[in-house]
Amino acid sequence: MDRAEIVHQNFLRRIAAGDLPPASGSVSLAEAGLDGDALTGLFRAQIGSRQLDRMSRKMQAKGQGFYTIGSSGHEGNAAVAAALRPTDPAFLHYRDGAFQVARAAQLPGQTPLWDMLLSFSCAAEDPISGGRHKVLGSKALAIPPQTSTIASHLPKALGAAFSIAQARRTAPEHQQYPKDALAFCSFGDASLNHSTAQGALNAAAWTGYRGLPLPLLYLCEDNGIGISVPTPNGWVEATMSARPGLTYLACDGLDLVDTFATTRQAARIARGGAPVFLHMSCVRLYGHAGADAQQAYMTPAQIEADEANDPLLHSARRMIDEGLASRDDILALYTAIGDEVSALSDQAVQRPRLQSSADVRASLVPPKRPCAPGNGPSPSQRTEVFGEADARAMQDPQHMAKLINMALTDLMLEHPEVILAGEDVGRKGGVYGVTQKLQGRFGAGRVMDTLLDEQTILGLAIGMAQNGFVPIPEIQFLAYLHNAEDQLRGEAATLPFFSNGQFSNPMVVRIAGLGYQRGFGGHFHNDNSLAVLRDIPGLIVACPSNGRDAVLMLRESVRLAREEQRVVVFVEPIALYMTRDLLKAGDGRWTARYPLPGEDAIALGEVGVSGTGQDLAIVSYGNGAFLSRQAQQDLLEDHGVETRLVDMRWLAPCPEGSLLEAVKGCAGVLIVDECRRTGSQSEALVTLFAEKTDLPCARVTADDCFIATGPAYASTLPSRSGIVEAALELVGRSPA
Repeated sequence: MDRAEIVHQNFLRRIAAGDLPPASGSVSLAEAGLDGDALTGLFRAQIGSRQLDRMSRKMQAKGQGFYTIGSSGHEGNAAVAAALRPTDPAFLHYRDGAFQVARAAQLPGQTPLWDMLLSFSCAAEDPISGGRHKVLGSKALAIPPQTSTIASHLPKALGAAFSIAQARRTAPEHQQYPKDALAFCSFGDASLNHSTAQGALNAAAWTGYRGLPLPLLYLCEDNGIGISVPTPNGWVEATMSARPGLTYLACDGLDLVDTFATTRQAARIARGGAPVFLHMSCVRLYGHAGADAQQAYMTPAQIEADEANDPLLHSARRMIDEGLASRDDILALYTAIGDEVSALSDQAVQRPRLQSSADVRASLVPPKRPCAPGNGPSPSQRTEVFGEADARAMQDPQHMAKLINMALTDLMLEHPEVILAGEDVGRKGGVYGVTQKLQGRFGAGRVMDTLLDEQTILGLAIGMAQNGFVPIPEIQFLAYLHNAEDQLRGEAATLPFFSNGQFSNPMVVRIAGLGYQRGFGGHFHNDNSLAVLRDIPGLIVACPSNGRDAVLMLRESVRLAREEQRVVVFVEPIALYMTRDLLKAGDGRWTARYPLPGEDAIALGEVGVSGTGQDLAIVSYGNGAFLSRQAQQDLLEDHGVETRLVDMRWLAPCPEGSLLEAVKGCAGVLIVDECRRTGSQSEALVTLFAEKTDLPCARVTADDCFIATGPAYASTLPSRSGIVEAALELVGRSPA
């Protein structure tokens, strides 16, 4: 017999026989702030969640359902939901079905049983994911869907909490949460050990220790086991009870009244601005999921002990002791809710499902949202903020770093919801000075020095973006992104997809990266691989090659985030930050005058074209575009080869139509890609031109190697001379 049915039969038998756990000695209903009706409602939510778990396994056995990770044993979180407000954003553990059912009871018109059954069956009418995945979630209930890898939702919960406090000072146009809300986030005891959880908890404690407001409540649901690996008894309390800056509270998840009372206490502290860690003890009934057989790693005595501690049995005992129900009443209620779930399931499995790739992909890109028009700052405001020196500097050609700084200043002036955050971006002004003076211009509340943790930086941005801000987080070097790439891949990019476009986290992630830095840093500071970004569905990747493009593309990136709710990664070539000259020292041909707001624009997918030659089109980006401009001159002057340079600008999604149009009329295509030969943009570009044109095509790429420090820094990368040599070979000419 399935484990769920064994637990079901044992529950019925124990209730009928009066074989119930002893009274817990909990606080009274009155002391907890509950009454009989409220306790009955919580018990109903627990039963509803349990019956959904049973039904999910029955549906799977019939080929009608596709998810069996259940909440059985964790139903005490129904009391957590009741102690919070339905407007508090809740980032839920996947065992929090009872939480969602109980929260739904706080608002009229909600149908949580029906909604979850639609999700089990992957029905297209599933109100949260549109049939894409079984996820807990509800727009009406402020529950964003979580498809979390282990603990990856903890950093963004911290960001949401921080955004609530930030919105009290400056309310963003698209604010989602009340100013007196708290952010709630739940997870399991095994997840506590993950580096992402430890980073988020450390960041919360660090923030609390500094006295910054952070209305955040973390709930660790401790059932003592992670799939098959036991959590040492006392481990959670030992590691979390004495963290500075973080209030630790504990409750008995088998006792609804104790859990409700303790959660109310935790909520009061969190709403006051101090982060709280709530440790709830519970059990896990069944295995991890439908295919997991507990008997493979637990003794019969351990399994039976957990089943004897079924939280529904504890709640039934409390209901009887309070005179709210008899054993027959409880059996009747349990059976009635089970019958309701069964009847609803019969209907849910008949509902249509997604059929085509287009159906599934429809929510990859979030919908556009209306934004109040921004007229931009007045000339006097700009002069005041920039200062006379920088105002004068706008009239003169500047390098890329300075131009990006000016663009960020204008964007922050025009859009109060724009927030900068990252390591060293504030007082120091960034490692390369790109954010110099910005904290002085806008304050530490909008230009924030974060602790040194990339997961926290991106999680902070994701959470703030969900509350209407437009964050511009900075990752200091491209290689550092790998410490936190799942925050983009598994969290930011998936939110619109798994919420059917109902939730979004628009942002512009600035990353200083790529190679060609002379004598600095080796592969950690000269990382020339963008492969981890290129295959994330829905993500936009931008890479300017010069300062003017950087300004215009940054403005477009912020527009895409603000108006179209997109996630953009803006890769800034470090080696070109301070570059002024193109062909010879002092020519100043890689500088530009600052384009004023409204003066010009570069749209998503718009490529740059330099030259009109037809002998060869050179397609590149970033440092490769800079080197190709140099090679372009050499090819013309020394060999009479007339070329045009096509600067991609936008790496993902690949601007295929613009590229094909840009190379029309040319006799061949040379791709110059500073990333490694394997996994680089060049592979997709060769495929594009092979499939869509008859043009001969070749590529110059970096070697499949890390980058060295010192004189050999550029030896594995494309070079000016190497581009010339490859171009001549492609057009069939020999070097002079």
